[in-house]
Amino acid sequence: MSDEQRNTVWRFAIIFIFILIGFFAVLGKIIYVQTVERDEWLKVAEKQVPTVRPIAATRGNILDCNGRLLASSMPQYYMYMDTRVPALHEKNDALFHAHIDSLAKDLATIVGEHTQAEYKTRIVHAYLKGEKRLKVCDHRINYLQRQALLENSLIKKGKYKSGIFFEDQHRRIKPYGILASRTIGGIYGEGGHGNSGLEKRFDEELRGEDGLSNIQKIGGRYESVTVEEAKDGLDVLTTIDANLQDMVENALLAKVTEKNAKWGCCILMETQTGYIRAVANLDRGEDGKYYEAQNHAVQRVEPGSTFKTIALLAALDDGKIDIDDTVSVSRTPWKYFTVKHTDAHPMDTVLTVRSALAVSSNIALAKLITRSYEGSAKKFVRRIEKMGLMDSVYCEIPGADKVRIDVPRDTVTLSKMSYGYSVELSPMQILMFYNALANNGKMMRPMLVTAIQQNGENVKTFRPQVVKSSICGKRTLRDIQSALHDVVWDDHLGTAAKRQWSRKAQSNLVSIAGKTGTAQLYIPGHGYSGKHHRMTFVGYFPEENPRYTCICMIEDPQYPYDAGMDCGSLVRVIAEKTMAYTGCYIWKKGERVLDKR
Repeated sequence: MSDEQRNTVWRFAIIFIFILIGFFAVLGKIIYVQTVERDEWLKVAEKQVPTVRPIAATRGNILDCNGRLLASSMPQYYMYMDTRVPALHEKNDALFHAHIDSLAKDLATIVGEHTQAEYKTRIVHAYLKGEKRLKVCDHRINYLQRQALLENSLIKKGKYKSGIFFEDQHRRIKPYGILASRTIGGIYGEGGHGNSGLEKRFDEELRGEDGLSNIQKIGGRYESVTVEEAKDGLDVLTTIDANLQDMVENALLAKVTEKNAKWGCCILMETQTGYIRAVANLDRGEDGKYYEAQNHAVQRVEPGSTFKTIALLAALDDGKIDIDDTVSVSRTPWKYFTVKHTDAHPMDTVLTVRSALAVSSNIALAKLITRSYEGSAKKFVRRIEKMGLMDSVYCEIPGADKVRIDVPRDTVTLSKMSYGYSVELSPMQILMFYNALANNGKMMRPMLVTAIQQNGENVKTFRPQVVKSSICGKRTLRDIQSALHDVVWDDHLGTAAKRQWSRKAQSNLVSIAGKTGTAQLYIPGHGYSGKHHRMTFVGYFPEENPRYTCICMIEDPQYPYDAGMDCGSLVRVIAEKTMAYTGCYIWKKGERVLDKR
């Protein structure tokens, strides 16, 4: 081997030794770090891991049919101060001392939770302690307060000099207060899911999708870095008209207050579409005032005499009776097996089927229905099912009760069913049936929502839905409509007709047809009470070309009470104001006539 070759081998050997030494040095360092320094480096690593925080999506709005806000998420802010910010401590705390008085003064003037002196003491105390996250205001401030505070000379300098920063949260508000509150519904907490009403039914659409951000230390400061933008919730466009809703609620409030009733419910529906323009639910609180507490509109109750129209329609359409057939009634109760049937307006006379409905005779209805369906009560219930009344598809309120009309086990139960006992319907379902009578037999599904919107554009549209194209034959429909006319306009028999000084449901401005209902309340442990009642009037207007159908139900009013006097007059007031607001009448040749366009 030559000298040159030997030198080359030595060079490679030396290089290899250095590489080997370096390898073992690195290996030793790795082992040292993973054992001796392991805990220390893990702590460092934890500090470097970005903190993932959600970016809350803004919940969508609930709007009335004209786009006015019924429920919205408004921004509110918590105000904090990091008193350790270096800029505040420079030059013997010059910046802090120069602006503390103006800051305290603005807080006292704009927020007003404390006096200027109290704010100053609070901030100075935190400054001396070096608090990282002083909560400057006890509660959240609104957008306008925040904007005003941003004009303060210290806050204008930014959070890295002033130490002041705001954290926003969205609070659910209802600009119209209790207006349609139970229908709109509520949410859990400030950013939770919908727990009732439309807030619950359309929670997925309203809620949106939260985004993500990382809190990282950048340039010695912690910054929020957006990883994924939040997707704000969609808006829900309802059928409710805020003006009509306000009018209906005020009218109902005046009536339940006058009668000191336990609760009241009133619904206004657009006849041809099934759109609910107003729905009010008022419960008497412990303080005697009324609040939107329960959604009585979709809770079933025994309907009383408003069910007589349903019973008669079944018998008429089955050909069991004719509208001009007669039935005898008496002042004394009519005993049918173990049950005694009585009338609210007792008389010894013979009534036609038409006049029996007008005067709302329990005896007449019990006789007519038992004679028609004695031995075939199942057929009676099946005929009602064919009307579409028992279809489960109606309105968007979660938890709405279904109709309860069971096949009676005996004819005695059938006789009570004929005038609204042993059956249960919600005010919304009763309204749906009478609206079909107004709508030439076409039963429409009550609707509260017409569209889901994003930035004012429809992303999903809900069209009016037909539950039943025809609930009965044309002749039956005409007969029932004529009988409902008499309920209001037959001054001799009609339970909602004019009586002496009271006009009840009769209006000089708009023609109304409908039906009264009075049901005794069942008191657990005592049975039905003759002193406690549920009053109802349901009707449509203008009778010659119906545009709206309205129901008013009042629970346990103070004596004296009369369904036609109280509920009928309330629907009359609502009808007159609705027609004035919607402009359904026009003037032709100096006379006011219904606009049939």
